[in-house]
Amino acid sequence: MDILNFMQNVYAMDEVEKRKLRFLYRQSSIQTRYSVIPDYSLNAPEWTFYPASENLQPFPSLEKRMDWFNKMAPKLSVNAVEKCISGKINKDEITHLITVTCTGMSAPGLDLQIMEMMNLPKNIFRTSVNFMGCYAAIHAMKLADSFCKNDTNTKVMIVCTELCTLHFQKETTIDNIASGLLFGDGSAALLITHDNNNLKGIHLKSFYSEVGFNGKEHMSWQLSSSGFLMQLSGYVPELIEQDFNHLLKNTLQNANMNQEEISHWCIHPGGKKILSAIEKSTSISNEDLKFSYEVLKDYGNMSSPTILFVLKEIMDSLENKLEKAATIFGASFGPGLTMETFILSDD
Repeated sequence: MDILNFMQNVYAMDEVEKRKLRFLYRQSSIQTRYSVIPDYSLNAPEWTFYPASENLQPFPSLEKRMDWFNKMAPKLSVNAVEKCISGKINKDEITHLITVTCTGMSAPGLDLQIMEMMNLPKNIFRTSVNFMGCYAAIHAMKLADSFCKNDTNTKVMIVCTELCTLHFQKETTIDNIASGLLFGDGSAALLITHDNNNLKGIHLKSFYSEVGFNGKEHMSWQLSSSGFLMQLSGYVPELIEQDFNHLLKNTLQNANMNQEEISHWCIHPGGKKILSAIEKSTSISNEDLKFSYEVLKDYGNMSSPTILFVLKEIMDSLENKLEKAATIFGASFGPGLTMETFILSDD
């Protein structure tokens, strides 16, 4: 509700427009989101990122946004990595580092910043997955899987960090309103190793991806002098509803599996309408997607880290309930329209 109040004021809405936006926020299934920018929940005199002036002028430049990214993203990333490896491996055992982001770019970049802050071995293999959007975590998992298959001693650290709220745009367009409604900031880390009896975890079984070029104009992410610009058409849920069942069948066929073998669904909660579209497209129920809805409620859409937040909820539930063997189907979507999937198992 704090963010809603900020948006209503910045967009200079009249009472009718305010009611419409309030309705959209209440229908979003999102209760809380997080931002490195404190301004969204403060009064104008307390703002530190935006100028407390009419029309937010001078509006923050791309340089200012990247400066904040370089200050905030490394800290969040290191915190995520340290939580991930705690009780599992020592930081000096990390052999590969994959950083994932589409909300900040620089050289030296996030990978070197993390290495320096954590004092990681200077000879580790590092690479970055940039500007792929919400499905990028799965792309990084594919890379890590290949590294581990090539060397049994490999320990790959993936860290996805997105500061989506740095890129708020003040023009009252449908795309900007949708972005301001859905996106939040977050970071998640994932450790992937070769099969290791000393570490408790789940096994990567297979990956599959498709691109639906009929959606390339409906989801895009572009650079501008005032930040990164999101185009998120209202047709995206409709496109996913048309394509997802076909994607699901192809993924299962690629893994030589049947849908009945899937016990848990790890679907990227890009928004309430996207999850509803998947339910309409398949026999997957609202209850099947409960972990996706929980993450959407608590964090909104954080782009690339979001599906890892869902995966953590599933893994925690398996550990706490001591359930029998589980098979997890994961899927995420991004510009292209790109659809990436994975299948995991704890057996």
